[in-house]
Amino acid sequence: MQDIATSYPDAARITLVMDNLNTHTPASLYEAFAPEQAKALWDRFEFVYTPKHGSWLNMAEIEINVMVGQCLDRRIDNIQTVTSEVAAWQARRDNLQAKVNWQFTTKDARTKLKRLYPTIAS
Repeated sequence: MQDIATSYPDAARITLVMDNLNTHTPASLYEAFAPEQAKALWDRFEFVYTPKHGSWLNMAEIEINVMVGQCLDRRIDNIQTVTSEVAAWQARRDNLQAKVNWQFTTKDARTKLKRLYPTIAS
């Protein structure tokens, strides 16, 4: 957090998108920093939490698995080669306009995640 804050010295507020991991709380900052520093960091950031059951995460995992299978399916012994290979793979995927064929619909979500949706009593 401190590294991010110092990377943007002119930003009054920094928006940080994070998942809902249990360590992404103010308490974690207070465990890592002095109270004044923890408060200053917490106030500097705007936290946006991703949905716990968001389909975007599944799509990201699918894309990462495709990358591993197509690009990183062998031992690579240095970070420069990994960086170069991933950049080439990404450029090719972008050029092909590759997409994830996501088929989980809102109707599916309402059925499978019924307990998470509020109901209105009639």
